[in-house]
Amino acid sequence: METLESHFYNWFGVLFFVVLYSVVLFFIPFYRKMDTKPAGTYLAFIVAFAIEMHGIPFSMWVISWIIGKNLPEGILWGHTLVNSIGFWGMYINIGCAIVALFLILNGWYNIHKKYWSKETGKGSLVKSGVYRFIRHPQYTGLLLLSFGMMAEWATLPMLILYPVMIGMYLRLAKREEKDMLNEFGDEYREYMKETKMFIPFIV
Repeated sequence: METLESHFYNWFGVLFFVVLYSVVLFFIPFYRKMDTKPAGTYLAFIVAFAIEMHGIPFSMWVISWIIGKNLPEGILWGHTLVNSIGFWGMYINIGCAIVALFLILNGWYNIHKKYWSKETGKGSLVKSGVYRFIRHPQYTGLLLLSFGMMAEWATLPMLILYPVMIGMYLRLAKREEKDMLNEFGDEYREYMKETKMFIPFIV
């Protein structure tokens, strides 16, 4: 139990990671109030990640209570893959974070420059930067950032929330595409044929 006490109950660490991973939400556009619901799920994901990494090992306690046996690190909590691939989960998280930040920031820059800047009264369809390859780079970035966290520190709440988050951002993307079709018509239909939704050349 000494290891647990030294590693957990670090509430400054919890706050630090919540703030760190929440900053990207400032670069995600919210066109309507309903758009904030997926962001709320992402925040819940971050809180689950930070609390179980530096606060309390909630998932470990729940699983141990259910099966009546203490579990070692790596069973649906902590560095889950550490016994199989060492600390590659941490490296995967870092790699995902780098790619995710590029997608989110590049997407924000192009949206801010081409669509939000409506000096003439109407924004133009954004097809530059990362939008040349996918239609929703910022949502891809958030999901990739979340996947990286899960690769390093998978827990029960995160495993439950991740597919929910995917579903919510998929529905949000489809709603936004209806708006884009109403605004840009055939130009957006052609753009949809030329690019994938979330992953270049795949989906």
